[in-house]
Amino acid sequence: MTACLPSSFYGRKTEDVARDLVGMVLAHTLRVGSKMHRLAGVIVETEAYGHADDEASHAYRGVTRRNAVMFGPVGRAYVYFTYGNHFCVNVSARPPDAAAGAVLIRGIEPVEGIDVMKKLRGIGDVRLLASGPGRLTQAFGITCVQNGTDMTDCGSELCIEKDAMREAVATPRVGITRATEKNWRFVDPSSPCISRRIAGVSWQVK
Repeated sequence: MTACLPSSFYGRKTEDVARDLVGMVLAHTLRVGSKMHRLAGVIVETEAYGHADDEASHAYRGVTRRNAVMFGPVGRAYVYFTYGNHFCVNVSARPPDAAAGAVLIRGIEPVEGIDVMKKLRGIGDVRLLASGPGRLTQAFGITCVQNGTDMTDCGSELCIEKDAMREAVATPRVGITRATEKNWRFVDPSSPCISRRIAGVSWQVK
């Protein structure tokens, strides 16, 4: 039987959680038409976001209605709408001495429900189905409805399951203008499903 990552996994330094999530499996069960479908994929790209130590984080200026999940129990889905056109999915993660933190899931290597993902995305190239936070949520049918979901519970519609950890290379985060010195983006460099290539790292397509 598949096991989900426990809350203790997320109660550590946010950047350590982000690194160790590479290789784990994101799963979402949803209804498409008249049928229920399980969509799942291996996490191949993440980014950590902290609190007072991280000007790029939503939590940097304190708790708001939007970012409240970052300050709540660890292992919860933090889903928000951005740029007026797509959702992003995170999981809350932080050590006990930190007030807030979350890991953005940026890239997934699809393994289950690929035909459904193709329909939801309107494309056929598996490499582009979930390579980026907006593509990912569209492919998995994730919206703000899932905000606050307990991702440590395998009975939840949205969860993260244990699997084999993969090699994770640390790089600067992308799409931000503050705290750019932090190497808090973690990727599996061998995966064809990460959102951006890594300077100085050979690109290996499986």
